[in-house]
Parts: sequence; C-alpha cells; structure tokens
Amino acid sequence: MNKIQLSIIIPAYKESERLGSNLLEIKKYVQNNELSYEILVVVDGSPDNTAEIARGFGEQIENLRVIDNESNHGKGYVVRQGLRESKGEYRVFLDADGSTSITHMDRAMKLLDSGVDVVVGSRDVEGSYVQIHQPRYREIMGDMGNWLIRGVLGLWSYPDTQCGFKVLTAKAAEAVSSRMVVDRFGFDFELIVLARKMGFNIKQMPVRWLNEEGSTVGLTGPNGFTQVLIDLFKTRMRLWGGRYNIKEYKK
Repeated sequence: MNKIQLSIIIPAYKESERLGSNLLEIKKYVQNNELSYEILVVVDGSPDNTAEIARGFGEQIENLRVIDNESNHGKGYVVRQGLRESKGEYRVFLDADGSTSITHMDRAMKLLDSGVDVVVGSRDVEGSYVQIHQPRYREIMGDMGNWLIRGVLGLWSYPDTQCGFKVLTAKAAEAVSSRMVVDRFGFDFELIVLARKMGFNIKQMPVRWLNEEGSTVGLTGPNGFTQVLIDLFKTRMRLWGGRYNIKEYKK
C-alpha cells in the first residue's frame, strides 16, 4: 500500500445492526475525495456478530481491517489499540453508529493542514448542532460530568471532552496513545489533557451530532458515570505523580 493519508478507526461493541450504513458512508466519502485510506474496525469483545458483519464488508470496501478482541476491555482500550496500529498521516476515530459523520473530515483536514495536531469534535462550541438529543437525564449527567472534568483537569476551555469524534496527526497519535492507560469512557479527557500538556496544537471543532439508541452508558458498571469519575481522579493523580512521563517527551 502507498502512503496512507487517512486512518479511520471505528471502535465497535454490539454494533452489528448499525455498523454497515456507517461503513458505506465512509467508503463513499474516501472515494469521492480520492483519499488513500485504511479503515480499522476494532471490536471490543462483542457477544454478537459485529466482527463477522464487519468482515463481510471487506468484499465491498478496500483496505478494511477488522481487529477482533476476544474479551471486552472498554472503548478507551480499543481506540488506543487502533491509534497504535494505524499507519495514516491523519488518524480519526468516530463512533460506529454514525452519530458524527465522516464528512466532518472536510473541516478537520483543513485544520490539520494548517498546523493543528489534534482536532477535538465538540457538541458545545459555537456552530455545533445536536440534531437528535439524548434522553434528558443523560444530558444532565453529561453536563455535570463535563463541569467536573474541566475543574479537576483544568480543561476549562473544553465544554465537551466526550464527543466521539477526534483526529490526530500520526506524531500526536503515537506520542499520546503510548501514554494513555484509561480503558473505559474516561479516555477522551485523558487524551486531551495529555496532548495539551505535551504541547500539541489542539483545536476544537463544532460537529453536527445525533443520538442513536443503544448506548451502553449508564450510572454504574464498567461503562457507567461512576467509573468515569473514578478514572477522572486517577488521571489527576497520575498527572501529579508524573506517571505519564510527559517531561520525557520532546516535541
């Protein structure tokens, strides 16, 4: 394969019914824009046939690779895995359900080409649009969580750390993912705070977002709000203790 411009990483868990339409949209996008690309579907120990469905699209979509983990580790684990195993000059990860379209790469590519290292999709900056909202209780939990994240990690200028659309240059992806340790949903704020402290140029970008039913996020459990809070304070302690080895990095 020639030099890869764009790596598209799709973390997937119980996505057999929603993955296909997103893959076809991605195929159309990369073909229309004549991009050299690879698509990595990283399956997180899914009990359904998500991996089988994804492999089936390999007959229609070139450069599609499926990484099928036997055990469930968490979204952060598989995103980190995808960032490390991909080879593209730019590396984007987005949700399997298509809640944030691959077409946002039009704007993201312009930012990256201008010298930005990390593009953070946001549902709460000027220009964003939430087409279909989450249930109200989840939006309230999300707002409370975002305020706490911003306060604990000093990310006051980031009203939405948890949007599932982020793009990194190869250099930023390799440097940041090699230090990330959070396996569950807290990985998003870990990625941002590490990139920020390592001196990468980060730009927030408004997205058009729609909620898709079928989320595994709840109050408790490994993917719950409580676990996110635990990972938040663990991240703060790792930063205080120098466990991320940020000082060793020379940009």
